[in-house]
Amino acid sequence: MPQPPQSHERAVSVVIPAHNEAPTIAAVIEGCRAHAAEVVVVDDGSRDDTADAAQRSGARVVRLARNRGKGHALRAGIEAAGGEVLVFIDGDGQDDPGEIPALLAALTPEVDMVIGSRFLGRFEPGAITRLNWLGSQALTAVLNLLFRARVSDPFAGFRALRRAALARCELRAARYDIEVDVLLALLDAGARVVEIPVRRMPRAHGASGLDSAVDGSRILWRILDRRLDKARRWRLAARGG
Repeated sequence: MPQPPQSHERAVSVVIPAHNEAPTIAAVIEGCRAHAAEVVVVDDGSRDDTADAAQRSGARVVRLARNRGKGHALRAGIEAAGGEVLVFIDGDGQDDPGEIPALLAALTPEVDMVIGSRFLGRFEPGAITRLNWLGSQALTAVLNLLFRARVSDPFAGFRALRRAALARCELRAARYDIEVDVLLALLDAGARVVEIPVRRMPRAHGASGLDSAVDGSRILWRILDRRLDKARRWRLAARGG
């Protein structure tokens, strides 16, 4: 089995949460291997050949006994990965691993996380439904208003970040609210986050596990929960406690 290249200025680990992505996972891993010291795939209780396909492709595989959600899978991958720099990418083939170098280049010493923004870049035809586009825009507006932020794509799963920055954060999300949970935890810790444009491709195989109504509501609750927690801490600080 070929070994991934080791000559990296920084130790980079790619973390791929995957659930029933056997048709696409090998190509995603192959695209990532040239840009990282290791690729870690977290098989989130898949019913297909995802784990075996990932292992055959040279990834280190973490197997969850049952489907626990993207948040659990990503957190398991973070724990298993050894790199000081982490790259998150989904296993469905909708993000281009060839854009990983651009994420890493933008992760300068002053930056803690780089988000690959689909809204600064572009969605290829069929890459997003009208409902999901509208929902994402609405939730982004709420987040930017409540946190006085200027983020175009807070829910993007394609990103690079420093483990040291993440170590200061408590992550709570279990499912598709994990991306916004990571973002808000980092911002709350004073991290610097930037975005670069990326391309989002349509899903070629299978179906997304995202439920627009259920997961949209969960994301909204995560935003509100983080904001309420921030307000509680402000009040405690104002009282001197």
